Amino acid sequence: MQVDVLNIKGEKTGRTVELPQEVFGIEPNDHVIYLAVKQYLAARRSGTHKVKTRAEVQGASRKLHKQKGTGGSRKGNIRNPLYKGGGTIFGPKPHAYDFKLNRKVKDLAKISALSYKAKESAIVVVEDINLEAPKTKQLVDIMGKLKVADKKALIVLPEYNDNVYLSTRNVPNVASTLLADINTYEIMNADVLVITENTAKIFTEEEAAA
Repeated sequence: MQVDVLNIKGEKTGRTVELPQEVFGIEPNDHVIYLAVKQYLAARRSGTHKVKTRAEVQGASRKLHKQKGTGGSRKGNIRNPLYKGGGTIFGPKPHAYDFKLNRKVKDLAKISALSYKAKESAIVVVEDINLEAPKTKQLVDIMGKLKVADKKALIVLPEYNDNVYLSTRNVPNVASTLLADINTYEIMNADVLVITENTAKIFTEEEAAA
C-alpha cells in the first residue's frame, strides 16, 4: 500500500512509503478487536467498590431479645442486614476486572484495527513533526494544514518526543503515542492516524525481518 509523505505544511514531498499488506491490508477480524478493546477498558477499571458487611458496620453486638417466648421472630443484633443501617448481603468487593488475552489475539486485533484505518483512507504520513518547544498553537496549526483538525487524531511516533507530548495535552481531539505502546483501543478510538515517516519505515523493516 503506497502512501504519499506530506510535510508539516500539508504538501506532498514527492516521496511515498510502502505500508506492508500483511499489516494494513488483511481482512479485519471484528471479534478479536472487540476482545482487545474490552480487555483494555476492563483493565482501566479501578475495582475499588465495596460495601460493609454486618461484621463491619457500627452497632451493638447484643442479641435484641431472647430466642423464644416473645411471640416474635428470632433476631440477632442490630447489625443484621434486615435492619436499617445493618450490613449488606452479597455486596460488591474490591476486585480486578482485567482478564488475560493471548499475545497472538492482541497482535491480530491491532493489525485488524490498522487495516480498518487503511481501508477508510484514515492514515496520514508526515515526514516529521519537529517542535522547538511545547506549542499547542503550532501543533493545532499543523493539524489544520494536514486537514485533520476537525477529526480525532492519533499521532504515532517512533520514539518519545517531549515537545509533541506536551503540545497535545491541551488539544482535546489530538493524542500522541509511541509505536511500541500503541494498542487496539487507541487505533479504533481515533478518526485518523498521523504516522511519521520514520514510524512507517519501522513497519516495513519489521515485516521484512519477519
